[in-house]
Amino acid sequence: MKLYFSTKHIPQLQSLSLTQRLAAVQLAQSKLIGPEKLCLNVLKMLVVIPVFTLIIQMATNWMAIVWALLVTLLYPILVKPVQYGLCAKYIPQTNTHKEGNN
Repeated sequence: MKLYFSTKHIPQLQSLSLTQRLAAVQLAQSKLIGPEKLCLNVLKMLVVIPVFTLIIQMATNWMAIVWALLVTLLYPILVKPVQYGLCAKYIPQTNTHKEGNN
């Protein structure tokens, strides 16, 4: 599985606008099979649970909010590339030639 840090880097989506890329990724995500969904959801939980744990610790340690914010930054850095990588194989190859040009 190749990791993509942006939808612009997915070869099938390079010629599309942002809204079209996001719609294609959402459609591809709905086609993920069970183990892929499980892997993605476990990864999300591994990022989200520590954030809530650190927020709870704020009552005794105010620096926990800083750590919570830093861990929150892991979501787009870690989860999104894996999500795009899993979804890329379910995105059909689009025709890059524009219709109507002679």
